[in-house]
Amino acid sequence: EVQLVESGGGLVQPGGSLRLSCAASGFTFSSYGLSWVRQAPGKGLEWVSAISSGVTSTSYVDSVKGRFTISRDNAKNTLYLQMNSLKPEDTAVYYCAKAVESGWGRGYDYWGQGTQVTVSS
Repeated sequence: EVQLVESGGGLVQPGGSLRLSCAASGFTFSSYGLSWVRQAPGKGLEWVSAISSGVTSTSYVDSVKGRFTISRDNAKNTLYLQMNSLKPEDTAVYYCAKAVESGWGRGYDYWGQGTQVTVSS
């Protein structure tokens, strides 16, 4: 059974940092691309970042470039999102998603339950 379990969310002040983690099991972690997707209150899903299976490629939505860093540890079956210089508009539920391929362009087949990130003073 594929499982993706996010953690690391919380309440942080503007300008602060958080590191999200996504622990994966039930599939060959190193063979698949992974992404972070978020959903702000009252809004639709927004793709945030992605990383390929071999860590050779990463991509970010423009609004987080230079502030967020995606990484993965294939030995620990864990995906990370380091978020710095957080802004109130980053407030959302953050989900990790498993791609159907080594990249991320063809969609996702499994999602985690999400972790809440709230940026507020």
